Amino acid sequence: MKDDQIEEMFKSLEGAFDTKEPEAGHEQRFLKKLSGENGVVRLIPKKNSWWRPLSIAASIMLLFAVGASLYTNQPTIDEQLAEISPEVSQTQFYFASLIEDQIKELEKENTPETKKIVDDAMVQLNKLETNYKKLEQDLLNGGNSKLILSAMITNFQTRIDLIQEVMDKIENIKTYKTFDNENITI
Repeated sequence: MKDDQIEEMFKSLEGAFDTKEPEAGHEQRFLKKLSGENGVVRLIPKKNSWWRPLSIAASIMLLFAVGASLYTNQPTIDEQLAEISPEVSQTQFYFASLIEDQIKELEKENTPETKKIVDDAMVQLNKLETNYKKLEQDLLNGGNSKLILSAMITNFQTRIDLIQEVMDKIENIKTYKTFDNENITI
């Protein structure tokens, strides 16, 4: 029934539709009429000069936020080791604190007579620390855990032995210096 009403409406309007193309210059005449009534009318929309820099800044901030969240959400090596083996974390803490205390004592003994031996010991300790970091990475990458854990403990023991040996040499130097000074007569 509705279709019939629509068809009747089109039949009644037949011949009333404007199907002719506009004459040449139609656009200019139309713009002239519009500008006369309301001022100048632009066909090209006005550019928002603030929109583009604002969208670029927002994109950069979004990338920065995503990057920061990815960076901060990654667990540290110590946290990853604690997940693999809590014993490793406890052992590492014990040895690291022991070594740190011994290094402080070693640095207190740094005098002109012992400077060379202390500096050499620090270089060796740094090499051992680098090796330890590599062992940590190997453990995290899924290497043979028993073998790597053994190597990590050996690394700690080597550092402790090195520091103890250097401290013994420093004591020998001190003893020799005092002994040498006591034998001098005036």
